[in-house]
Amino acid sequence: MRPADWWSIEILDAEHAMTSAADWRDAYAQSLAESLVTNGASSWEWYTFSWGVVLEVAFTEERAWQDWKALPGTRAALDAVPDPLAGLLVHRGHGGASGRYVPRTPAIPPAADRVALPEPF
Repeated sequence: MRPADWWSIEILDAEHAMTSAADWRDAYAQSLAESLVTNGASSWEWYTFSWGVVLEVAFTEERAWQDWKALPGTRAALDAVPDPLAGLLVHRGHGGASGRYVPRTPAIPPAADRVALPEPF
């Protein structure tokens, strides 16, 4: 048996939406879980973040993932996210856990002000 492939569905909160990503999860979690069980998912897990929710799903075959994603119930749930145009990310692998953005500081501080400029003639 081959290892499971993980897929992530990230639902982002939308400022202009009537519902939050957490409300969407509460409305669709049971029907999505039932369809995952009946369509061969080996595992799934919900995660909640300050910006939305993530559903991570594992299937042993990519075809099973594609079939599950194409189900009318799955498509209806994904169409009902708070912001279907900019608030839905579907990708392979684990998602949402990359952490907070922290800008990198340069290894060598800029020193342009330390260079002597030639004197004008």
